[in-house]
Amino acid sequence: MTAVWTAFGLTLFAGLATGIGSAIAFTAKRTNYRFLSVATGFSAGVMLYVSFIEIFSKGRDALVSVYGDPWGYWANVGSFFAGILVIGLIDALIPEAENPHEVHSEMETAPLHDPSAPLPDFEAIARTRDRGLGTHVHPKGTRLMRMGLFTALAIGIHNFPEGLATFLAALQDPALGIAIAIAIALHNIPEGISVSVPIFYATGDRKKAFVYSMLSGLAEPVGAGIAYAAMRLFMGGDAIPGQVMGFLFGGVAGIMVYISLDELLPTSRAYGQGHDSLLGLLAGMAIMALSLLLMR
Repeated sequence: MTAVWTAFGLTLFAGLATGIGSAIAFTAKRTNYRFLSVATGFSAGVMLYVSFIEIFSKGRDALVSVYGDPWGYWANVGSFFAGILVIGLIDALIPEAENPHEVHSEMETAPLHDPSAPLPDFEAIARTRDRGLGTHVHPKGTRLMRMGLFTALAIGIHNFPEGLATFLAALQDPALGIAIAIAIALHNIPEGISVSVPIFYATGDRKKAFVYSMLSGLAEPVGAGIAYAAMRLFMGGDAIPGQVMGFLFGGVAGIMVYISLDELLPTSRAYGQGHDSLLGLLAGMAIMALSLLLMR
């Protein structure tokens, strides 16, 4: 039972990182874009490394032990691409209102942490946006609120499989669960900003903006709870059969690779300078490799 609570705790930690993003939006006076670029690249490096080196190989070993060679290898590759297909369908059916990892400009976020700062000229920003030169802010409060709520809902749905991935990995291997939880927590921080900024401008209520950003991240522990309930209901306990775990690991690896390539790396490249994105990516891989070696 201790392993279950540890897995839940790691999943909750990863999900609540959206609250960190919201807190940053309300407290930071300046946005350090280079830091965000390196941090997002770092998260992608961690995810890609653990996906290909740890999770994919664990899935392969489990499936080969059950189905043998070559069918175990075929099953592992199939589950990997099935995971990519699942998260791709979620993206297609539930698109985010805005890129949740794209950082708002300092003009947009200034009134969040400084009540004396003037509100942005929403009309001018909207015209700028229409010319393809920047930003997210819309002139109408109701439209802003709708955008914020839709972003929160979309992020919550996208976070559901991430919670499942963190929980299952931590249940099988706590060291691997810690690695995934850290990577997902880092990539959840900009999502919290994306939820809180439009809701604050629509309502003027910092508390409400913070609460909605936290709720969007709670989809991850909800995903963990549903996974645990399914285990108890269909498998009669906390143990997962080897072949089921193998398929799940293959799918989780696919989900994390998709997130890294579709969301994290493009964002890291957009906000970095020079080789910031690459340095973050390599640092994430190197630190993850060293951590896994030390925890063996």
